[in-house]
Amino acid sequence: METYQPETRMPNPQTRSTKLDLRLTPEAKARLNAAARERHQSVSQFVLSSALEHANETLADRQHFGLDAERWSDFMAAFDKPPRALPRLERLLREPTPFDPPDSA
Repeated sequence: METYQPETRMPNPQTRSTKLDLRLTPEAKARLNAAARERHQSVSQFVLSSALEHANETLADRQHFGLDAERWSDFMAAFDKPPRALPRLERLLREPTPFDPPDSA
């Protein structure tokens, strides 16, 4: 089974069209400069690739999850059950909202 792998590399420079400005201390800028030099990257490349890597880690559980065979069976069994009645939700969905057109009664 093929899984989705989020993009962690820097996008092609020709496709970049949006700018992100940062305010930082001189110490933070010096640290980023040193780290970028260590990786043989520009500060912009270093910051973008680091930020994208962290974003992908943060969002990983929202993009992919795995289950062993037993948990997969339990998941599918729960998924296949008919939905339980939720009377309060059903009532809420029947009630008019401020966005509904006025009745022409």
